[in-house]
Amino acid sequence: MLSVNQLTKTFPSNPKDIVAVDHLTFAVRQGEVYGLLGPNGAGKTTTLRMILGLITPTSGVAKVAGYSVAESPDEVKQRVGYASATIGVYPWLNAREMLEFVGDLYQLAPDFVSDRISELSTLLDFEQLLEQRCTTLSTGQRQRLNLARALLHDPPVMLMDEPTLGLDIVGSNVIFEYIGYLRQMKKAVIVCTHRLDEAERLCDRFGLLHQGQKKMEGTLDEFRKQTSRESLTDIFLDLINSNSAESHS
Repeated sequence: MLSVNQLTKTFPSNPKDIVAVDHLTFAVRQGEVYGLLGPNGAGKTTTLRMILGLITPTSGVAKVAGYSVAESPDEVKQRVGYASATIGVYPWLNAREMLEFVGDLYQLAPDFVSDRISELSTLLDFEQLLEQRCTTLSTGQRQRLNLARALLHDPPVMLMDEPTLGLDIVGSNVIFEYIGYLRQMKKAVIVCTHRLDEAERLCDRFGLLHQGQKKMEGTLDEFRKQTSRESLTDIFLDLINSNSAESHS
């Protein structure tokens, strides 16, 4: 459903260019939640931005449902949803008006949008907020609205960048339930996060990034067999320490 092949992004800098993403290759199947994991600066968000067509890769190819991001950007945008804790809302619109505005941007039929708003507001438990101005919403309420916005056009692929950032336990649990719903709906999901304990709960398979490169890929059980470590945090710390030792040898 989603694939990237040898995806690379280099940013000009002095004294030498910065390689943010380095020949990254992976694929996400329908109904799978894939954790693209790593510390800040590992290349996670840059990868998502290339998949979304917001920045142009230096080299490599990204495809969504068979469509190349470079060659068919409009087709890709119709098939991808994006959710991030940093996305804002339009303060003087109410929640319903904001979702209707997003539906208009996607050129969706008004009846379809109305049905989706009803369905998603029930799913995410914010029916009582639909007529409330966005400027009055709490952080958790805005996140629920943004989750609905990302899924409004019913895309087969969902990208989630640090979705629990700034949320309390209740807000984070909404994210967990939402991702479970996406899995049930057979969406292909990428979750980018540096919170590895949460990733263990959320994801079916993982790609571990360090300095723009994919260092390991597989399920948690596969990682445990390879490393004799139990937690994703310990596995990743060993990986970083091993790479640091190699770079200094």
